[in-house]
Amino acid sequence: MNDTSAVIQVRLGSTRFPGKVLTDILGKPMLWYLIERLKASQSLDNIILAMPDTRANNLLQEFAKKNNISYFMGSEYDVLDRYYQAIRKFKVKTIVRICADCPLADPRIVDEVIRLHQKEGNDYTSNTIERSFPRGLDVEVFELKSFEQVKRYAIKNYEKEHVTAYFYQNPSKFKLSCYRAKGKLNHPGFRLTVDTPEDFILIKNIFSRLYKKGKLFTADDIIDLLEREPNLVEINKNIKQKDLIS
Repeated sequence: MNDTSAVIQVRLGSTRFPGKVLTDILGKPMLWYLIERLKASQSLDNIILAMPDTRANNLLQEFAKKNNISYFMGSEYDVLDRYYQAIRKFKVKTIVRICADCPLADPRIVDEVIRLHQKEGNDYTSNTIERSFPRGLDVEVFELKSFEQVKRYAIKNYEKEHVTAYFYQNPSKFKLSCYRAKGKLNHPGFRLTVDTPEDFILIKNIFSRLYKKGKLFTADDIIDLLEREPNLVEINKNIKQKDLIS
C-alpha cells in the first residue's frame, strides 16, 4: 500500500494555455520539474498522475511511461471521480493533492503540511484555507476515509470539478487545519502558478536563474530572487503563446 502519495491533477486541455504542462523549460517539460521536486520529499511513498482518458491526453500517458511514473486515466470532467479512482487503484491512504500547473512546489513545505496533518489527526489539512503562501506553493492533504464521504455527498458540478471544495465548504463535518507561512514565505501576493503564457514566462525565468542539476532550490530562494529582481514579475503582456512552445 502507498500510504502517503502525491496525486497530481493534470490535463493537456486548457482554454488559456493548451499543453502548458509539457511546455519546454531548459530542455525538459514543465511537468518533469514538478515531479523531480516532489521526489525530494521525505514523506511521499509514490507520485501519481491523474489524467483524463481522452485521446488528447495520450501524450501525458507517454510521458508517464517514459519517466516511469504511476498514472491513472479517468473522467475528463468529473475530476473528483478521476481522483477517487486513482486513489483506489494505487491503494493510497493519505492523499497529497498537487496541481500540475504548480511546478515550483517545495517538497519541504509538502513535508511540513503532511507532518501537521498527521500530528493533529486531521481529515483535511492545507496551506490554502487562509492564503499566506505565494499562489503556486499550494499543498492539500486528506485521508481516504474522509474523501470517501466527499465522494458520496459531493453532487454539485462545482464540487466534482474542484476536488476538495466539499471539505472546506463543510467545516462542521470534518476536522480541518491550515498550515500558515512564516517569515519571508508569507507572501500571498506572489503568483507562482501557470494559468497563462505570461505566468509561464515568469516561471521559466525563475528556473533559468535558479535551477542546477542535482540541486534543489527552495521557496526561500524564489522569494529572495523576486525581491532581488522585482522586474521579473513585470511580464511582457504582448508575449505570444506560439513563441512559448518549441
